[in-house]
Amino acid sequence: MKPFSKNKYLLILAVVLAGSTTSCKDDLLNPVPNDRISTTIFWQTDTDALLAVNAAYPYLMGLNIFTLDGITDIGHTNQPFNTNAFVESGSYDASHSLIASEWSNAYAGIATVNDFMENVDRVSTTNPALINRLKAEMQFLRAYQYVRLASLYGGVPLVTKTLTTEEAKNLKRDDVQKVWDFVDSELRAAAQTLPNSYPASDRGRITKGAALGMLARANLYAGRFQKASEAASEVMKQGYRLYPTYGKLFSYAAENNQEVILDRQYLSTSGLSHNVFAHMAPYSQKNSNNNFVPTKKLADAFTMANGLDINDSSSGFDPKDPYKNRDPRMRFTMFLSGDPLPSGAAFRPEPTSGTSDAIGNTYLASTTGFVVKKYINNEDFAAPGVSGINIILMRYAEILLTYAEAKIELNQIDQTVYDAINLVRNGREDVKLPSVTTGLSQDKLREIVRRERLVEFAFEGLRLFDIRRWKTAEKVIPGDVFGITWLNNGALSTIQVQAFNKVFNPNRDYLWPIPQKELDLNKELTQNPGW
Repeated sequence: MKPFSKNKYLLILAVVLAGSTTSCKDDLLNPVPNDRISTTIFWQTDTDALLAVNAAYPYLMGLNIFTLDGITDIGHTNQPFNTNAFVESGSYDASHSLIASEWSNAYAGIATVNDFMENVDRVSTTNPALINRLKAEMQFLRAYQYVRLASLYGGVPLVTKTLTTEEAKNLKRDDVQKVWDFVDSELRAAAQTLPNSYPASDRGRITKGAALGMLARANLYAGRFQKASEAASEVMKQGYRLYPTYGKLFSYAAENNQEVILDRQYLSTSGLSHNVFAHMAPYSQKNSNNNFVPTKKLADAFTMANGLDINDSSSGFDPKDPYKNRDPRMRFTMFLSGDPLPSGAAFRPEPTSGTSDAIGNTYLASTTGFVVKKYINNEDFAAPGVSGINIILMRYAEILLTYAEAKIELNQIDQTVYDAINLVRNGREDVKLPSVTTGLSQDKLREIVRRERLVEFAFEGLRLFDIRRWKTAEKVIPGDVFGITWLNNGALSTIQVQAFNKVFNPNRDYLWPIPQKELDLNKELTQNPGW
């Protein structure tokens, strides 16, 4: 069964925020506007409260997970007219649409929560436990937005109430540590109230595990490793498990499986769909756009199936057959030459292949020869612009690696650290890499866990945040963009994307700029360094 959102998102999205500032009088000269719900009518029943909470869920991340990974070292903005290419090339400023949209989307979600918190106690409830649970869901959803904001922009205004115009014009940025403190407090409180699970009719709502998982992520991002390890440890007691097959993890059949802790739920038949197939699939599949494509840096990060780096002389790597005997997650993450496509044809991106996916055939074909495979399902081929596949925002593998990373940074290295890493490496039926052996140094384990995060979560929206907090973006991002290696008349050839160079300025780019529109409206806001 698909999510609770089926009948409840749509109405409230259009009316709650507008309705919160509307009043009416009971006479014909002042009728209730027919395009919104007045606060004198709303906030009466438990159903009103439930609808108001549902309005905050669409502000969770969705297809923008591909955007955020696509502007890092492992991805490339494939379409020349896509303005995100300016971010990738470092030629953007505070007026860029991506910078503005991430900010405005987060604060719209926060405003929805604040409105709820200020009004929900007006409801004449017959179920106080439900109201308390809904408040906890909203605490999570507001904290979630602040995790994004603090990670992208640093210190931001910490807004916990509905603002007047005058108040909004005089907001100042709060110190980022204050934001992290707020997130920590809210998620801990939410976890105390939220249930471990829901009946099928409410599947997709925020659980205790999601609150604890976000607590672990937030503290990892904030560099609070003891708290991160403790929160991750609590999630590990909640009964989550790895899905047995990585290759099916992003399929319809695997939705709501035991690994998923948080996801954005969709339906292909109710107006709650998205277009991930048209957005990311190979061009040959109904003229899909493959808007963001993997790079050689991502491909090279996947070890051989024996666990050795491809640059290790004893690994067995064959430059003439470079994608053979690799970590199985590589072929589950990206389309490689010869892979079957949803149409039934084979993917052939080589420039001489003569297919519509051939590099150079059209500007819409992948410029690297790689295409993301996650979330590209055969079921969506018939209507590529209308997909209902849920987008996973947190899964158990992240908790395992968060636990391991936090313990490594604390230098609290014990068997549990190795167990967590090795479960990700070989705890599935279709991924069986050799276990990491004990006795390794802190530096070596740090290298291993960072690589595991890279290959395990490629194009799941985590890479940008990781390389920023590790302060490695200045090393891994800059330079030319390369793609597939192939045999061209018997000679090895590696694709290089023409006339494109990735840029990352360490004196500026570890934080995005505060959007220019916000600075224009509020003179109290200050800009980040270098912008």
